[in-house]
Amino acid sequence: MITVSEPALTQLKTLLEQQESPDLGLRVYVSAGGCSGFSYGMGFDDQRREDDAVIEQDGIRVLVDSYSQEYLQGAEIDYIDSLMGGGFTVHNPNAVKTCSCGHSFDAGDGGGEASPCSR
Repeated sequence: MITVSEPALTQLKTLLEQQESPDLGLRVYVSAGGCSGFSYGMGFDDQRREDDAVIEQDGIRVLVDSYSQEYLQGAEIDYIDSLMGGGFTVHNPNAVKTCSCGHSFDAGDGGGEASPCSR
C-alpha cells in the first residue's frame, strides 16, 4: 500500500529514538481541505484503530485509516533535505493535481471544499 524511502526511514528512526516509546508508529492520513481538495497529514501515534492498515518496513510501523487507504494506495513517503529546509513529502500516484504548497492534492473525485494554502 505505502512505501517509505530510505531517506525517510533514516529520518523516522532518528525521530522515533528521540521519543523513547516503542509503541509509536507513523500515522499517515488525508483529510478534506487544502487548496486542491485534500491535505496530507502525518504524526506519531501509539493507538492502532480497528480499521487501520498497518505497514511495517525496516522496523518502522506506518498506520493508515480506512478513509485514507483509498487515496494513499501506492504512495511513497519520502524525506527531502535541501538548502531551503527539509521535510517529509508524499509521492502519490493517485493525485491528478497538486498545489504548489506541497501539502494538498486532488484525486479527481471532488475531495471536498477547496481552501487557500496555509503557507
